[in-house]
Amino acid sequence: MRLFKNISLLAILALIYSCGGSSTERAGFDVQMDTLSIDRHLQVLASDDFMGRKPFTEGEEKTIHYLESELKAMGVAPGNGDSYFQDVPLVEITGTQSPTMVVKGKGQIMTFETMKDVVVYTERTDEVVGIDDSELVYAGYGIVAPEYGWNDYEGLDVKGKTVVVLVNDPGFSSGDSTFFKGEEMTYYGRWTYKYEEAARQGAAGVLIVHETVPAGYPWLVVQSSWTGSKLNLDDPNAGYKCPIQGWITRNTAVELFKAAGIKDYSEIAKTKDFKPIPMGLTASVSVTNEVKRDMSRNVVGIVKGSVRPDEYIIYSAHWDHLGVGEPIDGDSIYNGAHDNASGTTGLLAIAEAFAGLEKKPERSVVFLFVTAEEQGLLGSAYYAQNPIFPPNQTVANINIDGLPAYGEMKDLTITGYGQSELDDYATTAAEKQGRYVIPDPDPGKGYFFRSDHFNFAKVGIPALYASGSYESKEKGVEYIEEKTKEYLAVKYHQPQDNYEPEEWDLKGIVQDAKLLFNVGYRLANETYWPQWNEGSEFKARRDSDMSMKKK
Repeated sequence: MRLFKNISLLAILALIYSCGGSSTERAGFDVQMDTLSIDRHLQVLASDDFMGRKPFTEGEEKTIHYLESELKAMGVAPGNGDSYFQDVPLVEITGTQSPTMVVKGKGQIMTFETMKDVVVYTERTDEVVGIDDSELVYAGYGIVAPEYGWNDYEGLDVKGKTVVVLVNDPGFSSGDSTFFKGEEMTYYGRWTYKYEEAARQGAAGVLIVHETVPAGYPWLVVQSSWTGSKLNLDDPNAGYKCPIQGWITRNTAVELFKAAGIKDYSEIAKTKDFKPIPMGLTASVSVTNEVKRDMSRNVVGIVKGSVRPDEYIIYSAHWDHLGVGEPIDGDSIYNGAHDNASGTTGLLAIAEAFAGLEKKPERSVVFLFVTAEEQGLLGSAYYAQNPIFPPNQTVANINIDGLPAYGEMKDLTITGYGQSELDDYATTAAEKQGRYVIPDPDPGKGYFFRSDHFNFAKVGIPALYASGSYESKEKGVEYIEEKTKEYLAVKYHQPQDNYEPEEWDLKGIVQDAKLLFNVGYRLANETYWPQWNEGSEFKARRDSDMSMKKK
């Protein structure tokens, strides 16, 4: 049974009286949006003509110029000086894996097929990158977390070696909410962290053991997301990354651990007493690269504030998807209708609503359509490192990534619930629509670290990521559970994520867009700055930035 966490009326009233702004501004209003414009944008953005909206392709050019023309037509001003674009320098690495990964040791030679048993790639730009008879070491979860008294690398020198690590973190499935964060994934559980930590330790390679439940997605997603052409920020410091990064299936892991003589490999890693274990095996695998450097672009527009134009609310949504790739059931165009043409469309609707206001908001409202989210949140990462609007003058980020296509919803699910006071803003807006608020029912999947709001959070900006995703107003909880399972199994990051007008009910997208408009409208017409809650890992950065601003 999932727990519904509703904010009490008393708490909402307390927040209302503690914040600036008139009663009208706090409540928002029933802004005019309709399904016709949502349908029009979806028909274009999710069409085959846009070729899956991958950066560095004709699909990018069509997408960003469509967004530019729509913002102009709405009366939304350019957000980067006199331009609607922010250049994002990227490097495209098209890696071809060697046909197999060969593992030797303990009197055995084992051969694992790439794609089927193992997927490897590299962020280095050398022509050929690989590991050759690199010693395998089991490093548990691959975590160094002083605040939890945890160090999976303690006493281990991994220079030139390849670490094998588990996905997620030790709190997952522990049944103990005080162990790490229990079922809620910490950043230590994300694959990005595991690659970063292995690089800090000097490893030559890192292989994550994939399992569908703790990862939050099936092996098919690994195959489609980490093969072929991959984009990265064109970073001169990328050479610090492990030469080889990748994933192995659970079956591959079982075979390796059996050969290494390591029993109960997942259980022994769940205690602080765990010590890294040399596996007595070596691995060889390589990637041959073709490298291309080019510019992608974020698209940015602004409705300037009438009273405090140097204070900003930033809405974000990623415009990109995976482009044209391996055909599945005869379809090779990864249209990304839900992910994230729906969110891009929702943001266009919100931008049009703000541009059409008779009385302009007091604070400036920014509409940021970022590139290369599917390649690792790259567009928002670049923006966070090279902000157009200073973080200490940015009040909040409201991120949109995948809006419900199943009609109006009873719930508003907040990913990262409990992190900041923006939860209270969202709750007020939800109750105005007759909806209840719940935290993410699947916190173990780490969704808070998997969309663009995370890069805003990392630089201290309070961020909201919320949409209806749990209970259909008309068809209930089980209907949404069934649709979610179907989407994750056969559509997520697959060519089957298509816009289907005869099946999609766009009233849910409109409902969420109105709600998120009202959250931003309230923020834009008050003087209060929402804060991170005590215990949030992002609070210290914000407090430091705001302290410096006051000096």
